[in-house]
Amino acid sequence: MSIYQWFIFFLGVQLIHYLGTWRLYEKAGRKAWEAAIPVYNSIILMKIINRPTWWTLLLFMPVINLIMFPIVWVETLRSFGRRSTLDTILGVVTLGFYIYYINYTQNVQHIADRSLKPSNATADTVGSLLFAVIVATFVHTYFIQPFVIPSSSLEKSLLIGDFLFVSKQNYGARIPMTTVAAPMVHDTLPLIKTKSYLSWPQLPYFRFPGFEKIKNNDIVVFNWPRDTLFHMYLPADKRYDKPIDKKTNYVKRCVGIPGDSLEIKDGIVFINGKELILPERAKPQYSYKITMDPKSTTDFDRVFKDLNITDGYGFETAEKDSLTIRAVTFENAEKLKTVSGITSVKRNIRKGRENGIFPSKHHDGADENKVAWSGDNYGPIYIPEAGKTVALTKESLPFYKLIINEYEGNKLKVVGNDIYINDKIATTYTFKQNYYWMMGDNRHNSLDARYFGYTPEDHIVGKPIFIWMSIDSNGEGIMNKIRWERLFTTVSGEGQPQSYFKWFLGLLALYFVGDYFWKKRKADKK
Repeated sequence: MSIYQWFIFFLGVQLIHYLGTWRLYEKAGRKAWEAAIPVYNSIILMKIINRPTWWTLLLFMPVINLIMFPIVWVETLRSFGRRSTLDTILGVVTLGFYIYYINYTQNVQHIADRSLKPSNATADTVGSLLFAVIVATFVHTYFIQPFVIPSSSLEKSLLIGDFLFVSKQNYGARIPMTTVAAPMVHDTLPLIKTKSYLSWPQLPYFRFPGFEKIKNNDIVVFNWPRDTLFHMYLPADKRYDKPIDKKTNYVKRCVGIPGDSLEIKDGIVFINGKELILPERAKPQYSYKITMDPKSTTDFDRVFKDLNITDGYGFETAEKDSLTIRAVTFENAEKLKTVSGITSVKRNIRKGRENGIFPSKHHDGADENKVAWSGDNYGPIYIPEAGKTVALTKESLPFYKLIINEYEGNKLKVVGNDIYINDKIATTYTFKQNYYWMMGDNRHNSLDARYFGYTPEDHIVGKPIFIWMSIDSNGEGIMNKIRWERLFTTVSGEGQPQSYFKWFLGLLALYFVGDYFWKKRKADKK
């Protein structure tokens, strides 16, 4: 929805509120017109139902307001003496329109000094749960979101089974564009496996200011841009449109930022002509072909396990005198060269045109004979920056096609050698937002920007800051399934990760000890 459409929608909601409550405002000693003034009417309503004025803010926060609306409907009914269970049910299931019935047909009186204490234990429990859900939704939406690593694309830095806290504040919290959605879940309701949101109405994109910008090598959580229309090698059989903020969450390393020129040579990333130096914590991995002495009796399975180079992924291929193994770091490749029985360790480098590489013929209209790139030899390619202008030709268009018609909402068509944007011939295009190039450290086992292209700024979710739990599904026994050394470690920073789990346990112990003596002191005073 555009800003204009949202304005009309907002005025419609205000009109519905006015028509359903103006007589109740009068019965509460207010003026009927006060029910018609946007925002002000909510402030007055809080006074009528004897609730704090700051509740008004919650009514205008997407997703949180879905919880607040039923609460306010019920509170309004109770402020006019309608406290029965039936009144409560009717107020909720009619989406508040039961208040129309009360407003126009019932002679009710306003109870200015009504008790706000729960009438029974059940009501108290429900109220506490609703408050907890509101607080958790607020934190989840605007501050910290839990996230679990589902794949091995950032292996060594982040492992499958790592549970993260992702900060929304570092790059700026994004207002939910999907306004009608279940709180604290993504795109699917658990257990029943159905869609957790309605696609309409949608808020325009808006992001609060952050306190840092995305930098080269930052690990970033984002919504997968091509979630609705991408298939690796062939056109998708069916298009599934999803709102931006409900597309699948991905986590990758940002190797290219707006304005960069990126190129990959034999698997090594170069930015603006210089090799991208990864931080110490990053462990890029590749697949290697290992050739062995046929006479060797070395137990290679034991060697690989001792060196911890496969992490449960195993071999890609195995032949009589050689095998290909993936997820090997440069450091471990050098160690393998010293193992008795191994005659050569050679990194696999993909040459020529690779299937599914961006831009593709099926999705982007690229001439694949002219864009003969692979995941190891790629580019150079420009990372679009907001406000910058590029020349548009039939050769350059495949790189920017999705940006123009999908991410920035223009009408694009090609007639002969002419490119039309919004029915006007275009020879240049100016970008409306920034774009990023996201890649996995596990370079031969990562579905990343080399295959889906640019990530728009409005798809950025946040920055992983903390690993609070890590589960190894291959571990034997409960104690061995927990990677204790990874608990309470930071994701970014200099040097190797440090666990703060012992500090956490110490603070937890101090809390319980302090709480015990505090309660004991209060009991002694009595």
